[in-house]
Amino acid sequence: MATPHINAPKDAFAATCLLPGDPLRAKFIAENFFDDAVCVNDVRNMLGYTGSYKGQPMSVMGTGMGMPSCVLYSTELMEHYGVQRLVRVGSCGAIQAALKLKDIVLAHSASTDSSMNRLRFAGMDYSAAASPRLLQKVLNHVDDKKIPVAVGQVFSTDNFYGAPDHQLALLQEVGILAVEMEAAGLYAAAARFKAQALTVLTVSDNLVTNTQLDSKEREAGFSMMIELTLNALVS
Repeated sequence: MATPHINAPKDAFAATCLLPGDPLRAKFIAENFFDDAVCVNDVRNMLGYTGSYKGQPMSVMGTGMGMPSCVLYSTELMEHYGVQRLVRVGSCGAIQAALKLKDIVLAHSASTDSSMNRLRFAGMDYSAAASPRLLQKVLNHVDDKKIPVAVGQVFSTDNFYGAPDHQLALLQEVGILAVEMEAAGLYAAAARFKAQALTVLTVSDNLVTNTQLDSKEREAGFSMMIELTLNALVS
C-alpha cells in the first residue's frame, strides 16, 4: 500500500516505530540495534526499516526536520500502515543551565510557535501532550534501572536560527527544559488517530552555557538514548 511518500507494502511496518529526524540515524538504529532489519522505504531517501528487538517487532523511519515533515510521515504511518506507537528520538538544545550535555529528556508536553496545530484546531490553542501510558512505561523502566532522566515540557519551534534572547528568557521562566522542532506536531497527529506518541531527546547543546557535543559524543549519546528507549518499549 504505497503512499506518495512511502513505497512499503501494506504490512511492512511494526506497530511500534521510532522516528529520528535524520534518515541516516534510522539506518544506524536498524543496523546496530535491530535483528534481521530490512529496508522497507527509500522514497526521497527517507529511509525506513523493520526488524526486531529482543524478539519484538520494531520499525524505525526518518521524518526529516520540522513539524510539517514529521506530521506528514507520521500521519501516513498511522493512517495507511497501522502504526500505533510512535516515539520520536532526537536531539535538543537545553535552555536550563542544570541540564548537562548527553542528559536525556522525556517530553511530557510541547509548547510551540508553529501555527500547525492552531490551524487544525480552528484557531484555538491545542495542548500537545505525550500519551500518558507510553510515558509511564518509559518512566517505569528508567526508575527500575535507576537511569537519570529529565521529565518536562519542551518547545517545538519552526525557527532553528535566530531565536531572540527575550523568547528564551520567557521559556526559561515557565520551566521549559529544551528546544526542538517536532514534538508538538507529532503529539497532535497521534491524538487525531488515537495512537500513542512520545518524544525522547538527548541534550546535544545547552543554549545557556554555550556548550555542545562534538560528532563522536553525539553518536555515543544518541546510542545511549536509543538503547534506553528500546529496552523500555519491550519491557
